[in-house]
Amino acid sequence: MLENLLTPNLKEVLKPEFKTEVIYKAKPSESESKLEMLLNLCLEIKNIIEKAEETKDPDILRILERFISEQSVFDEQKNKLKAKDNKDIPSDSLQSAYDEDATYRKKGDKAQSGYTLNIAETCSKENPVQFITDYKVAQNIKSDVELGKDRIPIIKENTDCKHLYMDGGYYSPEVIEKAKENGIELHFTNLNGKRPQKNLSVTQFEINETGIITKCPGGIAPTHAGITKSQTVAHFPLNACDTCKHRKDCYCKRQKKDYVVRINLKAIESSKQRQKVEQEQKENTSMRAAIEGTNSALKRGHELDKLKVRGFIKCNIVVGFKVLAHNFKRFANYMIEQSKKLTPQARGISLPILSQ
Repeated sequence: MLENLLTPNLKEVLKPEFKTEVIYKAKPSESESKLEMLLNLCLEIKNIIEKAEETKDPDILRILERFISEQSVFDEQKNKLKAKDNKDIPSDSLQSAYDEDATYRKKGDKAQSGYTLNIAETCSKENPVQFITDYKVAQNIKSDVELGKDRIPIIKENTDCKHLYMDGGYYSPEVIEKAKENGIELHFTNLNGKRPQKNLSVTQFEINETGIITKCPGGIAPTHAGITKSQTVAHFPLNACDTCKHRKDCYCKRQKKDYVVRINLKAIESSKQRQKVEQEQKENTSMRAAIEGTNSALKRGHELDKLKVRGFIKCNIVVGFKVLAHNFKRFANYMIEQSKKLTPQARGISLPILSQ
């Protein structure tokens, strides 16, 4: 009998009141001690499985070993497992024994276990109907920037698009560069991060295509300029900067012989994008607004927020079918509307009805 292999501690687990006492009646202050108790119970189960051939299930053993190694360390003095601090637990740690691929992410105040979905859809005003043209299911620890870099070449290959409208979370110099390589112009609805503390914008400097400063906001050309360690560096005469109206807000720093301006190349690209966003924000937001409705429709109409399958492969397949169904639904609705417009209207003249 397998029950004969159980330790006294594990026999307690089989009692109906165990779950209620350990989980539902546990106080917040007891959470760490309760977790350590469960971890050590898992260790006892693992030891039994390893010794008894009739209970040796490779899947159960693998999951147990992973859970124990990710959540605990062995305390040699107490001869038992000790729960790791939250900061020491990897974000890709096991979230469920039934879904080994799911990951944990905390975004703002919201914590979530599972996957993330990235979608792209057409948004040209000339299109009579818009379709989802790209989707990607990934572990939810994968950032928007990583997803953007990965999907841009695929979107280009499949659609040959020239313009891509994105949320500010996708912004990074690497994403910009990847888009340029594929002949795509990016349009952001906003940009993450803080604005530069200087009142003088980097874009007020004249900077050529190679990133070298050719003129300052005061119209002064540098005595010499170049690129050093991912920074553009320019030197200006002392007399020109001393009397300049922009000096208090400028990036310049006084040296013995001249003033020097050092600006990170990434800051230049970021400032250009921020300026572009401010100039085109209304249009960019308008072009991207529909995809928020698509996200909502997928969740409400196709129950995308709570899939009835587990595991990355199954989730990926099911999401693909739901995206396909959404596109078919859009096309069907469009065709129905078109057919209504083509239905011939009854023509004739009205006649009086005579009756005795």
